[in-house]
Amino acid sequence: MLKSVTESFARMIHGLKVDHLTDSVIQRSKRMILDSLGVGFLGTGTEVFQKVLQYSKIYSSNTSSTVWGRPDFWLPPTYAAFVNGVAVHSMDFDDTWHPATHPSGAVLPVLTALSEALPETPKASGLDLLLAFNVGIEVQGRLLHFSEEAKDIPKRFHPPSVVGTLGSAAAASKFLGLSLTKCREALAIAVSHAGAPIANAATQTKPLHIGNAAKHGMEATFLAMMGLQGNKKILDLGSGFGAFYANYSPKDLPSLDSHIWLLDQQDVAFKSFPAHLATHWVADGAAAVRKHLVTSEGTLLPADHIERIVLRVPDVQYVNRPFPDSEHEARHSFQYVACAMLLDGSVTVPSFQSQHINRPQVRELLEKVVLEHPPDNLPSFNTLYCEMSITLKDGTTFTERSDTFYGHWRKPLSQEDLQKKFRTNASKVLCRDTVESLLKVVESLEDLEDCSMLTTLLRGPYAQEEVSKLSGMVSFHRTTLPI
Repeated sequence: MLKSVTESFARMIHGLKVDHLTDSVIQRSKRMILDSLGVGFLGTGTEVFQKVLQYSKIYSSNTSSTVWGRPDFWLPPTYAAFVNGVAVHSMDFDDTWHPATHPSGAVLPVLTALSEALPETPKASGLDLLLAFNVGIEVQGRLLHFSEEAKDIPKRFHPPSVVGTLGSAAAASKFLGLSLTKCREALAIAVSHAGAPIANAATQTKPLHIGNAAKHGMEATFLAMMGLQGNKKILDLGSGFGAFYANYSPKDLPSLDSHIWLLDQQDVAFKSFPAHLATHWVADGAAAVRKHLVTSEGTLLPADHIERIVLRVPDVQYVNRPFPDSEHEARHSFQYVACAMLLDGSVTVPSFQSQHINRPQVRELLEKVVLEHPPDNLPSFNTLYCEMSITLKDGTTFTERSDTFYGHWRKPLSQEDLQKKFRTNASKVLCRDTVESLLKVVESLEDLEDCSMLTTLLRGPYAQEEVSKLSGMVSFHRTTLPI
C-alpha cells in the first residue's frame, strides 16, 4: 500500500527497468536525443552560451565533464549540464511536448555529464542512458497531467524550469542507481530548486531556465545522496509542488506491472526554425498566403500594395510583440515571423539576426499587422490554429488557415528531415565525419555497450581520432541495466 503520490513517483523512478521500454519509446526518444544534440551544438555559437560559459569557468573540481563541442574545456558535472542545457534552449529550437514544456533539454545534458563522471566500471550503456532519459521525460509528463492549467501555453512561469528540474532529478537518480528513499528525497529537494517567471521569456535569461533545471536537478540528487531530507509528501501537497499550479490534483501512479509510457501516447514536436512553437502555425499560414502575392513573373508583390495583415491567433501575450528589437524578442513574435515568411518565403536560423530583423521592408510590414483572438482559438499547442488574411490596397483579400504545421506531433518530421536538421546544426561545430559518427551512435544507442563513445564524440572537432581508437574496443550489443 503506497503512502503517498510522492512515494509512487519514487517507486516508478526506482523500479522501471530496461524491459519496460517499448520499441516506440526507444525510437521516439532517440529522435529527441538526436535533435537536442544538434540544436545544442548550434547553440554553442550564441551570445548567451558564451556568457554562461565564461561564468562557469570560475568552478573547478577533480571530476569533470564535457562541454559539447569544446574539446579542451571541461567543467564539473553540474556546470557542464548547466551550460549544455543553456545551449539546447539558447535559440528556442528544442523539442516541445503537450502539455506544454521542452522535455529533453533539462535531461539529456545531465546524463551525458554523469556518464563521464561515473567510475569506469561498471560502464554505462546506451540502454542505461535511454532508460534514465525516458524516466526523466516520464516524470515531467506525469506532473503536467495533474493540472488543467498545464495544458495551456503558460502565462505565469516557464514549465521547463519547474517540471524539467524534477525530470532532471529523476533521470540522475535513475542513472546513479539511487534507492527508493533517495529518489523520493531528490524529488523533494528539486521542488525547492524549481521555477522561473514567464516575464523573462524573449530575453537572454530564458535559456537559463533549461540550464538551471538540468543543474538544479542534478544538485538535488547529489544532496539526496548526502542524506539531505525534504518533505516526504512534496508532490501530494498544495503547499508543495502544487504551489506552481492553482488547480493541482495529483494521483497515485499505476503499478509498474501496468505502466504505459506517456511518450508512447504523445509524441513531441520538432521545430524547423528556432522560435516559439506557436509561431510555427503563423509561418505555415503566411507561406500559404504568400503564394497569392507572387506575380505571374515570379516576383513578390511590393509591400506598399498591402493595406492590412490580420493574424487570428490565441491570446498569448508573450508572443505578441509588434516591433521586436532583438533576436530573442523576434523568436517570440507572431508579427515578426509572419512578416519574415511573407518577405523571404522561409524562416531560418539567420532570419533572427539583427540585420534581418531591422530591414526597412520588415518594419513597413510590421506596421500593418493586427492581431485578433477568436474565442474558439484556445492557447493550447494541441488545438490552436492560425488564420491569416491580407487585404491589398485595391480591396482584394486573401485568407489562409493552418491547423497543423510540419513538425507537429500530428504531422511529424520524417527521419530523413530530422537527420537533415541535425546535420545542418551540428556541422556548424563538428567535422563531417564526427557528425556522421554521432548519427550512427544515436541511431544504435540501445546497442551501445559503453557511453564513452557518445561522450567522446560530443567533445567536438578533434573527437574523431579518439573515437577511432575506441571503436576497436567498444562494441554494440544489447545489455540490461544492473539492478
